[in-house]
Amino acid sequence: MNHAVSYGSPVAQAPVIREPLHAPVAHLIRGGVVEGIHYGSVVFLGADSAVELQLGDIEAAFYPRSALKPLQAVAMVRAGLPLDGELLSLTAASHSGETRHLAGTRRILELAGVREDDLSNIPDLPYDPVVRDTWVREGRLPSRLAQNCSGKHAAMLYTCERNGWSLRDYLDPTHPLQRAIAETVEDLTGQAIARVTVDGCGAPLFSVSLHGLARAAARIITSPAGTPEARVADAMREHAEMASGSGRDVAALMRAVPGLLTKDGFEGVQVVALPDGRVIAVKISDGANRARIPVVAATLARAGIDPAALAEFAGEPLLGGGKPVGSIRPVRALSPLSPTQT
Repeated sequence: MNHAVSYGSPVAQAPVIREPLHAPVAHLIRGGVVEGIHYGSVVFLGADSAVELQLGDIEAAFYPRSALKPLQAVAMVRAGLPLDGELLSLTAASHSGETRHLAGTRRILELAGVREDDLSNIPDLPYDPVVRDTWVREGRLPSRLAQNCSGKHAAMLYTCERNGWSLRDYLDPTHPLQRAIAETVEDLTGQAIARVTVDGCGAPLFSVSLHGLARAAARIITSPAGTPEARVADAMREHAEMASGSGRDVAALMRAVPGLLTKDGFEGVQVVALPDGRVIAVKISDGANRARIPVVAATLARAGIDPAALAEFAGEPLLGGGKPVGSIRPVRALSPLSPTQT
């Protein structure tokens, strides 16, 4: 049965494709001297979706990379994907290639009645360096199952099977599945897609704005219980390690702040949603992970989250001779507000 429906929500024009006007978001401090500067863009939406803080360029077209996966998962649930819990979390995952991730992906494939060979993502080694090293020592080759997007691809096949859509070309941007995903991306972000390209795993990737990504996260986190949006949010929060992996900062952040939902993406992207609808979205221009999580943590502290709960997300120290000599320091604009500023 074809479950796909048209939501028909009005959307704004696509964001402008231009060189983003990024701003400094973090300083690399070594021995008390600014050694380097990470540029990027940050947006913080209040519970009423108003922009309470912005740095850089939040309206230019950009690629959310894997931070788009919760939206893709919502689209698949809307189209009839019958998953919840761990397997739905895996659908939205950039997983580490741990045993549970591979087993979960195999289970989705079994439910769909398809094989690993039906996956069209690229073969790769596990994302987690420890798991990857073990994989290599054992003489195992790259595989589609081990690639970090395999849960999403397995769910795409399952969605196609449920709707009677063709499997062989499920990554074609004109395929009914990808058209349904594009429609959901536009519905949740509230804006037309600026451009379509191909993500690292081979799936279509849609360009929106950082502001649009934040709006989508707000829609997902505040949707009523039982809706596709709420099912995805609940699955990711309740099974954070399935959506990422052991030791991953996004899973640790969801454990540290009750009710928080977050998803990262390659090239320094992260979106964070709080239960009351407040949202933070971050893009580090050079893609550096060392700046991503400290900037996210600083913005959360500015949003009122207890800094003690965020202490582990301050970033790794800079070393000199094997000893800490500096750190990544978010810019002053991201510092918590003083009582007189609130």
